[in-house]
Parts: sequence; C-alpha cells; structure tokens
Amino acid sequence: MIDGRAVGPMGANCYIYACMESKKAVLIDPGADGKKIHRWVMDKGMHIDYILLTHGHVDHIGAVDELRDLLGDVQVGIHSGDAEMLTDGRKNLSSYFGPGVVLKSADFFLEDGQEISVGKERLKVIHTPGHSPGGICLWSSEGLFSGDTLFAGSIGRTDFPGGSMELLIRGVKEKLFTLPDSTRVLPGHGEETSIGEEKHDNPFLT
Repeated sequence: MIDGRAVGPMGANCYIYACMESKKAVLIDPGADGKKIHRWVMDKGMHIDYILLTHGHVDHIGAVDELRDLLGDVQVGIHSGDAEMLTDGRKNLSSYFGPGVVLKSADFFLEDGQEISVGKERLKVIHTPGHSPGGICLWSSEGLFSGDTLFAGSIGRTDFPGGSMELLIRGVKEKLFTLPDSTRVLPGHGEETSIGEEKHDNPFLT
C-alpha cells in the first residue's frame, strides 16, 4: 500500500509504504508537519519501523526528530553521501532561510542495491546522485519513490552544493529507465508519473 501527501511550505511529498498483511510500514521523506504525519500514520493503523530519506535537504528531513519522539522505536536511514546534512544546517540548506535545522545522526546508511524488508514487502535502494551526492530512489513492487531525482516532466535541480547534472541524467537513464515502462513514479514534489511517460516526454531526458 502506498499513500502520500504534500507537507511543509515547499510541498514535499511524504509517503507511507506498508505491508497490509502485517501492518508494518516505512515513512519516506517526512519533511515537515510532524504531528500531522503522526496522526496520519495512526489513522492508518500502521507500525513504522523505518524513516527512509531519499536525500538530506531540509524540505525532506525537517520532521525526522519530531517523529522519532512521537513514534518511539523507529530507525532512520539515509545514504552516507548525505549523512552530514542531518547534522549541519548549512549543508541541508536550512541555514539560508533561518537559524538552521540540526537533527540527530542517522541510525544506518542506505547503500545501492540494499533491500529493506517491510513486512512481506521489500524496498530496493537505487543510488542516483546528482541532485545531491547521496540522493537515492526506492523501488517497490508498487512503484518507484524517486525523491528529487525524477519528476513529472522534469528532473531535480543540480545547482546546489554537490550537485551534478551529468550524474543525475546518467543515473536516470542507466538505472531508472531500465525499469518497466508501466512503473509508477512517486516523486518528491508534484504529481506522480510513470517511467514510460518520462522516457518519451521528459524534455531533459529525451
């Protein structure tokens, strides 16, 4: 089961991915509105084992520590390339907008090819640097959580520190476009799309 909603002033998409049989779930990119996300999870009747972060920019991590407290026994994972963004307001870009968001360190690192069990479901980590050094996507049987790597009709910005247009486009074409055209793409901002649509219509990738 996949459910998502936009949170915070930048409208970052936060997702629940769950095994309906076991009621175990992961929370992906809780960028803001921690109490609202907690109520959403409770209303769904899910137990969150992991908070998984597609990258370390503030609009995708802002509510992590609040949810650690609200959810209790939960582990936070991020790719090592973005790990310092959790603990450094300058690196997660929050210092540009105010005093800066500084969070606790991750509990574990996500690695390319790693699989995360979610009850009887699984998520596979796909490292797609370019928007940030540790940017990842998460592939499941129900769709691809693409973070800020791939959007409907667009791609992630590469002008932030550590960004690379070359790496981002290579990652999309070599790793994401090998998935079936019918694969749902659930991006970090905006509406969902599919691999097939982006192969044929995305002006940055055609």
